Amino acid sequence: MKKIAAVFFLAVFLAVSTASPAAQKQKPSGEAIVFDLVLGRPLGLVTIVAGTAIFIVGLPFTLPTGSVCVAAEKLIADPFRFTFIRPVGEIPEDPYSPSR
Repeated sequence: MKKIAAVFFLAVFLAVSTASPAAQKQKPSGEAIVFDLVLGRPLGLVTIVAGTAIFIVGLPFTLPTGSVCVAAEKLIADPFRFTFIRPVGEIPEDPYSPSR
C-alpha cells in the first residue's frame, strides 16, 4: 500500500511540475515592475537607438548578403518588442525572443 501511495504521489508531482508555462503564469511582483520601469525600459530605448545605428553602419555589408531582414529583426525589432510590446514587469529568460 505504501508503494502504491508513493507511486501515486510521484506521478502527481511529475504531472504538476511539468505543467505548461501558460498554466503557471503569475502576475509580476511590485519589485519586478519597478525594476522594469526604472532600468528595463530605459535600457531598451538605448538598445533600440544603438541597434539602429549599428544596423545603418552595417547596411553596406548586409545588402549584398541578403541578410538585411535578419539584421533588422535582431537589432531593431526585437529590442522594440522588449521595450514597447512586452507587458510591464514580465522579463523572459530570453528577453529578445519574439513574444508572438
